[in-house]
Amino acid sequence: MDINKITLKVPNAGLGSLVHKLISECPPLDTNSMYCNLLQTHHFAATSVAAIHQSQLIGFISGYIIPQRPDTLFIWQVAVSPKARGIGLASRMLSDILQRPECIHINNLETSITASNTGSWKLFERLARDLNAPLDKSILFDRFHHLNDEHDTEHLVHIGPFEKEHIAALNS
Repeated sequence: MDINKITLKVPNAGLGSLVHKLISECPPLDTNSMYCNLLQTHHFAATSVAAIHQSQLIGFISGYIIPQRPDTLFIWQVAVSPKARGIGLASRMLSDILQRPECIHINNLETSITASNTGSWKLFERLARDLNAPLDKSILFDRFHHLNDEHDTEHLVHIGPFEKEHIAALNS
């Protein structure tokens, strides 16, 4: 698949059910309710991105600016269709979000990742290198303390602070 033939766009609620389907096809991602995916594509559209190839949704990232820390973007989920993996689509989608006017004050990024999700670790470690920013990790939600032993521990990944010129240089 040619990454140059993929269109990135701000999502809308019309994509909510397609996001729900895509996420279900991307283990180990946790599926949310379709209502949650509708809210992601509606309330958080400005900090989320949809990747479209030949009229099909092949990628989606949801994120939001943390209300108590308006300089920090939290990336909720990164979903890339199995047929679009290995071409740098997730990195391109992250870059697209970070370069939007809504993210002008963003100089930190956070996400949570389970220890076994090697794809996400590689993606965010590469992003930290590309942004020339430190990456720190800690436990966000512990398997036993927070998740009732029903889900693996979620590690908080913090990247930043980073400079605007490093954001502009992403994927160039």
